[in-house]
Amino acid sequence: MAMLDTTPTYNLGAVLRETGLKADTLRAWERRYGLPRPARSLGGHRLYSQRDIETLKWFVARQGQGLSISRAVALWRQLENEGQDPLLEPAYALVDTRMSPIGARAETLDELRQAWLASCLAFDEAEAEQVLASAFALYPVETVCFEILLHSLATVGDKWYRGHITVQQEHFVSELSVRRVEAVLSATPPPTRAGRIIVGCAPEDSHTFVPLLLTLLLRQRGWEVIYLGARVPADRLAETVAEVKPHLAILTAQQLGSAATLTDVADALQVTRVPLAYGGRIFNLQPNLRKRVTGHFLGERIETAPALVEQLQHSRSLPTPAVDVPDGYRQALGVFRERQMLIESETWRRQEASGILPDHLAIANEVLGRSIGAALRLGDIGLLRTDIEWIAGLLANYRMPTELLHQYLRTYREVAKALLGEQCAEVVGGLERIELQAVHETE
Repeated sequence: MAMLDTTPTYNLGAVLRETGLKADTLRAWERRYGLPRPARSLGGHRLYSQRDIETLKWFVARQGQGLSISRAVALWRQLENEGQDPLLEPAYALVDTRMSPIGARAETLDELRQAWLASCLAFDEAEAEQVLASAFALYPVETVCFEILLHSLATVGDKWYRGHITVQQEHFVSELSVRRVEAVLSATPPPTRAGRIIVGCAPEDSHTFVPLLLTLLLRQRGWEVIYLGARVPADRLAETVAEVKPHLAILTAQQLGSAATLTDVADALQVTRVPLAYGGRIFNLQPNLRKRVTGHFLGERIETAPALVEQLQHSRSLPTPAVDVPDGYRQALGVFRERQMLIESETWRRQEASGILPDHLAIANEVLGRSIGAALRLGDIGLLRTDIEWIAGLLANYRMPTELLHQYLRTYREVAKALLGEQCAEVVGGLERIELQAVHETE
């Protein structure tokens, strides 16, 4: 890299567009660390040089590698004290010269996403980290998180579902994504707004990337956010609320089973008078599910959630109450829970020689049992439809004959009818309707 121009030329707006930084962040860096040191116009406005812009990009890149801004500044000064120009050091160049040819050519978001995903699927962690370092140097943090990490997670989830990649590859991509957001999260500035928020996963939900990303988005906007992680237990939530004293609790659920647990969370929070806000993939797939949870739905896109959170913080509006669950559903849920293991073991015994792989049979039993319990808990057996479609797609994508699905559903329904009795007629009837629909859609 040639010596960069130090002529003060660019105004604050140009620098913010080029670096992706917020004005408050840039001013805080200048005030606390004296970097960069912009000149002033005759009118007193800041003027920055091209070197100033590259310096800021350098700090953003270090944050992308997991350093806090204070540690990045310490590294910069250490290099200067050693007589080195940090911007000219190959080990800390904005685009690492050691990067492989694939990663080195990647500049657009699409190219970077493809390069990162290819590295991850090859279990090449070093290459994947280098690609991300380049991405964070070229684009704002939010853009990288949405367009590379979140987009890639959706891609690998679909690839696993279709049988194109292994579950180990899917887990590797997820772990690297979570680790990267955690690193960026550690470098967020102190809160500037009043009002504390807690964020986490619903009980029984371990999909942490979305709540982690939401935590990052809210902290970048100045909110004080406490991240509680996966599987936040409803029975201990009141203790946490009493200690933390949040103004809002946000929990995410990606599947029907974990969405049902939000009913317990809502009950616990109503006692503490802390409102619940929620979101997640299952609420997008099943819009009717939103009226089954007492709380504020945060919308279908995580990008718009921070604005909705801000509205809630200002308006203090009451959460939308959930519709009542009929008594018949409550009774059926108790009976089903008592006899669920018997149903699954008998279904397994009858289907063992059907041709369904044991792993797939175990997944089908687990998903269907959890989904039936959740649907009964929420008071709508029709909520099973999405999970049945998921099981059907899984079997089809792994080249299992569709007749196996029909046979499995028929067997499960027959066993359930024999073991549950008249108290669970709604369960059996719902299974029969969904089974007939599945047969009709695949004929």
